[in-house]
Amino acid sequence: MKDLIAELNTVARRVEREGDHAGPGQEGDVYVVELTRTYDADPADVWEAITNPERIVRWFAKVSGDLRRGGRYAIEGNASGAITECDPPARLALDWEFGDTTSWVTVDLAPVAGDRCELRLRHRHVRDEHWVTYGPGATGVGWDLSLLGLAWHLEGGERGEDTAAAFLAHPEGRDFIRGAATSWGEAHQAAGAPAEVATRSAQATADAFAPPA
Repeated sequence: MKDLIAELNTVARRVEREGDHAGPGQEGDVYVVELTRTYDADPADVWEAITNPERIVRWFAKVSGDLRRGGRYAIEGNASGAITECDPPARLALDWEFGDTTSWVTVDLAPVAGDRCELRLRHRHVRDEHWVTYGPGATGVGWDLSLLGLAWHLEGGERGEDTAAAFLAHPEGRDFIRGAATSWGEAHQAAGAPAEVATRSAQATADAFAPPA
């Protein structure tokens, strides 16, 4: 298994409060969960990895639909929504419809020195009951795991049917999850959340993703 603590530290995490402008028909503060990571691959390769269904399934999940601007996508067992921006190989934006809630995701790719690629993912949420309980970690840890899977894929690895279960069963996998939850608690506090709220939310997220043995 990769050095997962080192992998944990490759991601810059930030939480931002945008204010009370959730969108038409919705009320409440909007928060942004942001992850930034650099990959040893050029933007064109990373773009194909995140937009080609034949590659997405190898590190993330099965995706179907019309994966163009204006089209709709569906992730098996997860979210669906409309693709609102598609500017290869630089920017992808989409609605994230999960259950009865809608949030918004953008992914920006930029070249960096040495034919590498910086990926910045921003997931905008309305502050709701789920946010009050789990804070930014519920979304953040999920994306941490996804960006880790993307790294493995870009290095030639492939997600198997039992990958998630094996990861959770491995002590280092659980340490990665709980470490990511702690990092999101720190980012939450840096964004202005009281320490006790950030710590409680981070603990709830860690317990949800990797329940205590």
